[in-house]
Amino acid sequence: MTKLNQIALKILENGKGILAADESTGTMTKRFDSVKVKSTPENRILFRETLFSSDGMKKYIGGVILYDETIKQKSNTGKSIPDMLLEIGSCPGIKVDTGAKQLAGSLNEKITEGLDNLRDRLKEYSKLGAKFTKWRGVYNINKDCPSKLSISSNAHALARYAALVQESDMVPIVEPEVLMEGNHSADECFNKTSEVIKKCFDELILHKVDLTGVILKPNMILAGINSKNQISNDETARLTVKCLKESVPSEVPGIAFLSGGQSEIQATENLNLINKFNNTKFIMSYSYGRALQQSALKYWSKDTKDAEGTQKIFDHRAKMCSLAAQGKWSKNLENI
Repeated sequence: MTKLNQIALKILENGKGILAADESTGTMTKRFDSVKVKSTPENRILFRETLFSSDGMKKYIGGVILYDETIKQKSNTGKSIPDMLLEIGSCPGIKVDTGAKQLAGSLNEKITEGLDNLRDRLKEYSKLGAKFTKWRGVYNINKDCPSKLSISSNAHALARYAALVQESDMVPIVEPEVLMEGNHSADECFNKTSEVIKKCFDELILHKVDLTGVILKPNMILAGINSKNQISNDETARLTVKCLKESVPSEVPGIAFLSGGQSEIQATENLNLINKFNNTKFIMSYSYGRALQQSALKYWSKDTKDAEGTQKIFDHRAKMCSLAAQGKWSKNLENI
């Protein structure tokens, strides 16, 4: 077992998952605006630290994806945020891409940037305490998308990123997200997600990335949010497992799903069913942002000093996700 494989397994062990707390300052400002809280560095770290110091973090969260601002901040106790997370047994991670920009040669598609100076930035993040990283590629589905150009370009970028990350002794999270926006069918989502993931692994292998030290962060197989032909949660789970079984090399230790705009309950229920259908050797867990934080954020916004009340809500959500990652969740547990 390599060091990178050990880190990947530690992040996802025993039903634990990943808290995606890597919202950019702009995104965090939108979230705070929606609950009428001023987005200042002090408020952003206060909310995040409230979650990071909860009981649920120790029990259910194996890793936290941080943003550049957050990984360099100190907690109210004077400890660095990475040290604070390491002390409770949660691995600090860092988002290292610089965002999705228009793909040259395609009017409607994006390419994720951030490879320039990445090696130097990774060295800095590793010194700050990061154990893993994240890079997100995004793909639309419509009659022209995702194009071969988009699929190939983003897979190449993800592979170059992953190779550099492993060179710095960190685990790369590879996140190729096929977006829910659109009116496409679940079958189209299945076909395009399969194509995207297969191309990503072709490139990862070409770039000599150690697949035992990678975590895949994919979307679930869903019909587009504007589609008239929505599928059942059972069908989502069945198709998602089928897609991953056919597209992901067996060496990969774990898969941590993104919530992709699903509600907290929907993301939890689908993850639970995926684990009930899971006939692979992959750990199937979660890497949720809004689906872990949204209810806690709404509560916190009413009284930012009520850390205990906010933590209670976050702890419940994290526990539900952890149960789902083991196929042990049921709807009646939401009311306990």
